[in-house]
Amino acid sequence: MDINEHIESPFVIKISFEKLLDQYKTLINADNDFIAANAKRVLKIAEKNPVLRDGFSDITYFKTYETEIEGILQDAFSPLLTHNEIKTATVPFQDIIFNASERFKSILATAGKDFDLKIKNMPEDQTYIIACTIILNFCYGYNINFKRPFLYEIPDEKGVMRYYKILYNGDFINIVPKPEAPKITQDDFEELLDNFENIELWKSKFPPNSYEFKGFIISNMFDVTDDQSISNIKSSLIGEDKRKNEGFMEEFHEVFRSLLGLKNIKVGFSIYNKDEDTFERVYGAGMTSYLLNDLEAKQCTDALCKWSYSRLLKENKYFSISDVEKAYAKGQSCAPHIKVLQKQGIKSAIFAPIANDEGLMGILEIVSEKPKVLNSINANKLIDVMPFIVSAVERSKKEEENLIEAIIQKECTSIHSSVHWRFVKEARNFIKDQLNGIEPNFSQIAFNDVYPLYGQIDIKGSSQARNSATQKDLTLQLNKIKALIQTASDLDNLPVYEQYIYQIGRFLDDLNTNFQVDSEQRISRFIKEDIKPILKHLQTKDSLSELVDDYYKSIDKQTNTIYHYRKNYDDAISMINREMASLLDQKQIEAQKMYPHYFERYKTDGVEHNMYIGESITKENSFNPIYLYNLRLWQLQIMCEMENTYYQMQTRSKFPIHLDVASMILVFSQPLSISFRMDEKQFDVDGTYNARYEIVKKRVDKAFIKGTNERVTQKGKITIVYSQKDDEREYLRYIRFLQSKNYLDTDVEIVELEDLQAVTGLKAIRVSVLYHKSDNDKSYYTYDDLMKEINA
Repeated sequence: MDINEHIESPFVIKISFEKLLDQYKTLINADNDFIAANAKRVLKIAEKNPVLRDGFSDITYFKTYETEIEGILQDAFSPLLTHNEIKTATVPFQDIIFNASERFKSILATAGKDFDLKIKNMPEDQTYIIACTIILNFCYGYNINFKRPFLYEIPDEKGVMRYYKILYNGDFINIVPKPEAPKITQDDFEELLDNFENIELWKSKFPPNSYEFKGFIISNMFDVTDDQSISNIKSSLIGEDKRKNEGFMEEFHEVFRSLLGLKNIKVGFSIYNKDEDTFERVYGAGMTSYLLNDLEAKQCTDALCKWSYSRLLKENKYFSISDVEKAYAKGQSCAPHIKVLQKQGIKSAIFAPIANDEGLMGILEIVSEKPKVLNSINANKLIDVMPFIVSAVERSKKEEENLIEAIIQKECTSIHSSVHWRFVKEARNFIKDQLNGIEPNFSQIAFNDVYPLYGQIDIKGSSQARNSATQKDLTLQLNKIKALIQTASDLDNLPVYEQYIYQIGRFLDDLNTNFQVDSEQRISRFIKEDIKPILKHLQTKDSLSELVDDYYKSIDKQTNTIYHYRKNYDDAISMINREMASLLDQKQIEAQKMYPHYFERYKTDGVEHNMYIGESITKENSFNPIYLYNLRLWQLQIMCEMENTYYQMQTRSKFPIHLDVASMILVFSQPLSISFRMDEKQFDVDGTYNARYEIVKKRVDKAFIKGTNERVTQKGKITIVYSQKDDEREYLRYIRFLQSKNYLDTDVEIVELEDLQAVTGLKAIRVSVLYHKSDNDKSYYTYDDLMKEINA
């Protein structure tokens, strides 16, 4: 099969490694013998297989020359980095991948066999035009900035969609016009600038198959699911609280300058008043409207021509004028928007609607005093940021004129007592500026040089326990339905009853042998769509109505299922979390008295907590490292007490199901900075290096001991994860002290952890907890002793 079949493109594509091989030619005589030998190895492969240099378009050749291609690309796809890099060798504008790193293969395998890899924001109807813009740049030197980020959307093992940004390396391609290809002139180029969506025009300038594309592309991908770059843009966007800040508009200009890659552009806004059908000025420091110029407001029909009015207000689509003077000279001077732009000396412009589902809210106006720099091509780059502008404008309506407590409650939710003083201080400044006639601004809350402490008591095997409870409930419900339909079949021998009994049997077999994530959904849909109508029918029969009523009595009204075993599981988790969180909260009162520090805890399948301690939080010149050491010892002791409390609950309350817990502490010896993120309403670490702490925190409890399949966290043990030798010595001292107090056993072990993504060199101390039957019990027991007691 030919690569070019069934695809309309200005390119005729041939896969070739010629440009890569030419680079190896220059390395044959390198001073480094290893580099020279490697270059000879690659060139020898090409010499034996000339088609790899000459090029091919038959995709079966990828299989035929699989080993040879892999050999040529060995340096680009280093075996040492293959499990870390997300990289492919591919064909332009097609989902053909002929070489890939192991990590990329693993990501695709996780997505499932039915997953169809597609570039997220590469519209099929624009692929041809994008290819033409590449030709304009490569063959004619017209540098059109159309570098929109392309993404893959790939689900992970949990079915959660993750996003991967694609960066293309075009060093190994060559594009050559065929003899019949029309030569592109300056006039052609200028005509194309205002006609990005006119596919027929582009095809007339770049006919199908009129350029030879020879080479291949290397795609490097990066996981940008949690990338903060978009949030940085969002935080700079228009809002009622922003527009009062003197520096805001200049920052906003810079956002769009960076986005479009153009230095000399300005941004304006006008608000749309739906009731009056007018555009109105936005008031604020540095804000203006190029559509209104010096007017306060203007009827939309007076500000726009008929076409542009329909485009913005009816279709909610952007439009551009790449050369205002040319448009004015060609007789468009009667168009109000052309006339007002020409009067202000504006040479090119883009007007974009700020609209949501309810309609137009305003106009984003981007202008330049240079012709052609703003056009219909780079206007497409607004697609990626307009949703955030819309969100910002919507938010702005809700964020005006809040008083101090309203600001704190709305923007920050519940604030821990240790840092509340800082929020009060900023709120007071807010009010002071307001009273002095200065436009107020709620400043960022940040604390520098604080030491983090993190701990968790996690329920082991919670997913398996939840699945097991679900299996049992579904099995119980299906057996009840099966018995009911069997009774109906005995009374009235209809083949359809037999078919439903068979189908229920299939579901029961699957539950016992092949329970999957979607099993519950499939069975629930079967009961709702197939069984419920039958039960409604059977309820009309006197001999069966009582049986149907009994079945419905066993069904939980909220979940519409039998909710017995799952209720036991949910009740157990709720009891554990409530008791653990309550104990932690009580103990924290004592810890705060020792030395104030920031504390937060949250419930998952278990209880996790974060603490930060440092000078900047206490606002006093009193911090000493001894308070950090004291808090670390306190944390370790409390984790032992929480373990004891948990298993005492099991003995005392006899949980409906047996669940084990595992405790972990993460040690991070370097101070870091935290800031309050208004959008997420929580503190988070700042900086790339500090983000390493968050990465470890999220992943370390699932880490394995190096060279084994054993998780680092284990029931009956406390695990202390660290990376510095000083931390190891410090915690071994704490452990010896707690051993003397009969909190911990003597089986201390130190293990190395498998490397996490971008994090290496982690180690862990593991030690068993000693348990007491009650708070007053002076005896102590190992985990195994305790289990014998609980199960007795």
